Amino acid sequence: MNLKNTIASVAAAFFGVQSDKNRERDFSQGKFSHFVIVGAIAVVLFVLALIAIVNMVLP
Repeated sequence: MNLKNTIASVAAAFFGVQSDKNRERDFSQGKFSHFVIVGAIAVVLFVLALIAIVNMVLP
């Protein structure tokens, strides 16, 4: 698996739309550490985006 596939899989899982075929591919070909790192980065970016939106909305 390459970085693009890992990011796509994490994004799909993040939104809950991961297909069974891709999930099976992830478990057979992907490395757990890659998914943890990309997932942690995705969560941090999501939280930062929420903070930015709240700061723009509230004076």
